Amino acid sequence: MSTGPTAPDRTQAEALREQVRDRYAQAATQVAAGTAASDRGQPAGCDCSSSRSGADEASEFGAGLYTPGEQGELPSTALLASLGCGNPTAVADLHPGEVVLDLGSGGGIDVLLSAKRVGPGGKAYGLDMTEEMLALARRNAAQAGATNVEFLKGNIEQIPLPAATVDVIISNCVINLSVDKPAVFAEMHRVLTPGGRIGISDVVAEDHLSAADRAERGSYVGCIAGALSRREYEHGLAAAGFRQISMTFTHQVADGLHSAIVKAAKPSAGARTSGPVTTAAAPAGSTMLPLIADEPTSSCC
Repeated sequence: MSTGPTAPDRTQAEALREQVRDRYAQAATQVAAGTAASDRGQPAGCDCSSSRSGADEASEFGAGLYTPGEQGELPSTALLASLGCGNPTAVADLHPGEVVLDLGSGGGIDVLLSAKRVGPGGKAYGLDMTEEMLALARRNAAQAGATNVEFLKGNIEQIPLPAATVDVIISNCVINLSVDKPAVFAEMHRVLTPGGRIGISDVVAEDHLSAADRAERGSYVGCIAGALSRREYEHGLAAAGFRQISMTFTHQVADGLHSAIVKAAKPSAGARTSGPVTTAAAPAGSTMLPLIADEPTSSCC
């Protein structure tokens, strides 16, 4: 089994968080000036497209991951600010009336799309730690005429919402940037209602890559060095109490690292949580790994 990223000490953690905050602040400022949030054609918050260019990059990162119809629903600045490695709204199976939370909401692209899916009877929250991104997202929401959205300032390790108030959690290439992933998983479980679910996109490493291997392939702020392996990710979710865990690699973003769709559910009230844990059926190409509840878990950050 690979050795996962070691949890940074408090000083290192704060330094990494500030690097991420600064990177996204720069991206928001760039978008506010009318240009795409990019660095030599690469997503500013995620350097994992460094091995790709042209049409491949456009279709696998940022706004290129959204259909023309979805792009047509959004303000241009929401598209310019898109920095993700997936399209979580395409896999979250949102329903009218649901409450959705987007972790690391950036310019608001997934929040605005979610708000349309859940309709006026539902609500979409966006959580971000960057003032510049929050200001951009609120402008985008106003331009889109969205009335069922709310953007919150905070860290994904300490979600500023009460317990059991969210039906669905989405996120787009953000959890890999956290300096305390067990706290993120625990907070997701806390705020979800019984039976609630997650449908997120994130960068995930193959199990054979060590922490040193990941660091060689990219920086922490570039979505690579802090990425969990598949096994670490699944064990981390299971340790937090999630079940029906599945993971599907969609495309490679660096040698041995992939953009992945991650799904899981919080057990319903009264559901049995001990014994074997079975994962939901996954589409072709899935790298889903069955888990056993009493199997020792590996460190996940």
